[in-house]
Formats: sequence, structure tokens, C-alpha cells
Amino acid sequence: MGYVFLILGIALFLWFIFSCIRIVPQATEYVIEFLGKYKTTWSAGFHVKIPFLERISKKITLKEIVLDSPPQPVITKDNVTMQIDTVVYYRIFDAKLYTYGVVNPVNALENLTATTLRNIVGEMELDGTLTSRDYINGKMTSILDEATDKWGMKVNRVELKNIIPPQEIQNAMEKQMKAERDRRETLLQAEGHKAAAITRAEGDKQAAILQAEGERDAKIARAQGEAKAIELAKEAEANGLRALKAAGADSTVLELKRYEALIRLCDGKAAKVVIPTDLVNAATKNIMFSELTGLGSTTDAAPDEPEPAPARDVCCERFEK
Repeated sequence: MGYVFLILGIALFLWFIFSCIRIVPQATEYVIEFLGKYKTTWSAGFHVKIPFLERISKKITLKEIVLDSPPQPVITKDNVTMQIDTVVYYRIFDAKLYTYGVVNPVNALENLTATTLRNIVGEMELDGTLTSRDYINGKMTSILDEATDKWGMKVNRVELKNIIPPQEIQNAMEKQMKAERDRRETLLQAEGHKAAAITRAEGDKQAAILQAEGERDAKIARAQGEAKAIELAKEAEANGLRALKAAGADSTVLELKRYEALIRLCDGKAAKVVIPTDLVNAATKNIMFSELTGLGSTTDAAPDEPEPAPARDVCCERFEK
């Protein structure tokens, strides 16, 4: 029987010893009180507490904590009530201040976040609230971080999760957004039509310029061709005259050439040219001209025959009248 009590005593002693041994995990701190008074803070590692005199008052994690607040009504400067919920990221940097600084620190931080949000949004209008998330986040982070220092808490970041305006405001915003999109669509279509009209006008202008340049070049080419033809014709005529002159043609032949030129000028269906008889007789006396044109003969003259009665020259009579 005595051995049983001895074994039980040894077991109780060992249990008591091991119950006084504490191993603090990583990123965790224990707040230790001695006879109800703060004594120290245990960090990660092996620790032994004094039985019956020391106790672990609070176990605190040093990891970053996320506080997700539920949506709450907030009134803007222009009297629009919106539902806004926030997310606060914080961590505990002083276990003693966190334990003894405030009762229920998480609830205190949540209420402080709500009141700070109402104060900031209450100074802004609806449009400013919807477009100033970064400003609201930064200002709330600064205010909450400063206010929670005495609680041993460090606020790293505050984010507005949702901003929900009233249903009628949402409908008005949707109509405004649709009107803005319709306006942009109309402007884009107008710009497209304008660009297309300008492009067509530029194309017509370039086409007209190219057509005018083509017609100009064609006229220049035709004029140059006609000028070259006239030049060649005049050169051929000059060569013919030089040949006649080299052959000994007298002034009568030259006069005949002038009349030939006159005939060519009057070449037409209704044109008539009258050549004086003495000019023809003069031309027939020229031996070289007669051989070239066949208008005269170099053989002996035939015996004289009675001259027939002169024929009536109707053309000459008409001119004489």
C-alpha cells in the first residue's frame, strides 16, 4: 500500500513540474503576471513559471490580423446615405499595451474605424466619395495608426471594400453612364465621317491634279509633235527651194512656187484659185521646169494653124462683171 502512495506522489510531482514548463511558439508572446501584477512578457522559446505565484495572463500573436467590418450606413455631405464596409490590416507590436491598454481591443478598433469613416465621408460629396478611395484609405490609415499606438497596435493599411449607394442613385448613375457612352459614340462616329470626307476630298483633289497634269503633258506632247512636223515640212520645202535654186530656176519658177503655196492654203472643196496666163506661159518657157513638171515641151513648134475663136471664160467674165 505504501508503494502505491509513493508512485502516486512521484507522478503528481512530475505532473506538477511539467505543468510549470511552457514552450512559447514562434510569432507568439505570453504576458506573465506575478501575484496579479504584470511581471514580464515571454517571447518564443522555453520558459518555466513559478507555480501558484505566476500565471499566463494573455497569449498574443504577432502576425498581421485582418479585421473585416460589416457594412455600415454613412451619410455624405450632400445627404446621400451609403453602405460602406472596410477592411483593416493591423498587428500587435507591444503585448503589454495590448493587454492593459484597452478592454476588448478588437471591438475598440472596429468602433474607431466606423467613427473615423463617418467623419471623413461626411466632409465629402457623393462623387468625391466614389472617386477618392485612395484618399480615404490613406487618411483612415494615418488616423487609426496614431490612435491605436497606446493600445500596442500598429495599423498597416485600411481598404474600402464596397461602397453601395442607394438604388435610385445607382439608377441615375447608370443612366448618366449610358448617356456619356452614347455621347462618346456620337463623337466617334462624327470624327469617322469627318475623316472619311477629308480623305475623299483629298483623293478627288489628287485625282483632279493628276488628270490636269496628264492633259497638260498630252497637249505639250501634241504641240511639240505638231511643231516638229511643221519644222520638218518647212525644212523639206526649204531643201526643195535650195535644189531649184541650185538647178538655175529663175524668178518665174519661184513665183510659181508661191502660187503653189497659195493653192495649198486654199485647199478645200469650195476653194478656187485663178492663175494668170502670162505666169503659165513664163513657166512653160523654162526648160528645166517643163521637164520636171511636164507643163511645156522642148520639141520644135508645130506649124501655125488658124487660131480658133477664144472660148468664153465664164469665171473671168464673172469677175469682170
